[in-house]
Amino acid sequence: MRILYFSFFIVLADQVTKFFVKGLNIPFLGLHIKGMSYGASINIIDNFFQITFIENPGMAFGLEFGGKLTLSIFTIFATLMIIYLIYRNRKESLYMRFSLAFILGGAVGNLFDRIFYGVIYNYSPIFYGRVVDFFHIIIPDFKLFGKTFYSWPIFNVADVSVTIGFILILFGYKSIFNKKSDEAVTPSITSENPIEVTNLNTDNLSEIQKEPEPPQPNPTNQPESKTDIT
Repeated sequence: MRILYFSFFIVLADQVTKFFVKGLNIPFLGLHIKGMSYGASINIIDNFFQITFIENPGMAFGLEFGGKLTLSIFTIFATLMIIYLIYRNRKESLYMRFSLAFILGGAVGNLFDRIFYGVIYNYSPIFYGRVVDFFHIIIPDFKLFGKTFYSWPIFNVADVSVTIGFILILFGYKSIFNKKSDEAVTPSITSENPIEVTNLNTDNLSEIQKEPEPPQPNPTNQPESKTDIT
């Protein structure tokens, strides 16, 4: 289960970057991060990549799924399932656990926003927080799931982690399951495991008769003499 440390570092990186974008003020710790104004952008690569601060109540990349509470409960359930899968596959290939760790780290990162950000930033009760997004790739308009996007959906570190995890599983599932198939025990022809060629019904053995042998010729070609008893 040491792979969970990797998920922890993803969550840590996700939250630290969000705090620098949104800002954070904790007086008793002497912590004050100014952050960005909502909707503000910082150009990184002109006309292609920016840091733009927005928030969304939905899933990764701004997709929506039910209400906020429903989404939070669904994410908690999905997170527990991923932890269970990592535990169940703890003796399997590192590739599978590594992929799941990416997904787990991203799921927990966004889940933290939904559960606690409303309380931390004092704008909503627990479970009703909004997810902070800031990676902004500028591309032509497109439609996805019936929704028109005027640029690529703004996302965050957690979204990137979930996407990487799913891509790893998508491209690696064949090798994972092929390896399991190769390791399966196949029957072999040995003295302990013979192959039966026929199955003879012993009830019909009485019906099987030998073909009668042909009569043996007399070696002298003479008729047998009869002995008269007088």
